[in-house]
Amino acid sequence: MANMVEEILGQIDPDELASRVGTDPETAMDAARKALPALLGGLDLEVQGGKADALAAAALQDHEGRLDQPNPLASVDPAEGQKILGHMFGDRLGTVEQRLGGTSQAGSSIFSKLLPILAPLVMSWLAGRMRGATKPSGGGGGGGGLDDLLGGGGLSDILGGLLGGEKESARQSMPDLGGLFDMFGGGSGDDKGGLPDVGDLFGKR
Repeated sequence: MANMVEEILGQIDPDELASRVGTDPETAMDAARKALPALLGGLDLEVQGGKADALAAAALQDHEGRLDQPNPLASVDPAEGQKILGHMFGDRLGTVEQRLGGTSQAGSSIFSKLLPILAPLVMSWLAGRMRGATKPSGGGGGGGGLDDLLGGGGLSDILGGLLGGEKESARQSMPDLGGLFDMFGGGSGDDKGGLPDVGDLFGKR
């Protein structure tokens, strides 16, 4: 199974993405490849902050199936993505954009356009993975699926395991992205709110 970064990139039309962010396809896709790990970290922050149920409900109600469409970008509203980013990062969004900008020749401006486009796609990916991870065994029509867990407090462990496993899998298959998968640290509580300097994002092992 492809990791989250590979799966979403595989569904994106490079020419359309480039047109939407105002650059060439190669630069747009390279920036997307670097932005997606940060968004995966943003999902993890939501779960760690006790918002697993709200995150799951939003993904399923508003974004499920988007990545199954022939052209997922066509249904993405950046204003919708901006709201998702607000929930993920709050007042740290500008810092996220700045530090991602340090990894791209296009600078931070491309990420201010790109992140709101990618965020709904990441939510759609999450909805699909949650459905798969909580599908009742045996194929019967009884309970035990995802809908039974919503509001029941059981999603935090499921999402925590899913996102943690995804980060590790993607980190191993894409080692060149290095610390972008750990952009928010391990909850160390330092004065940067878990965000490392740009120079720490690649290669400190």
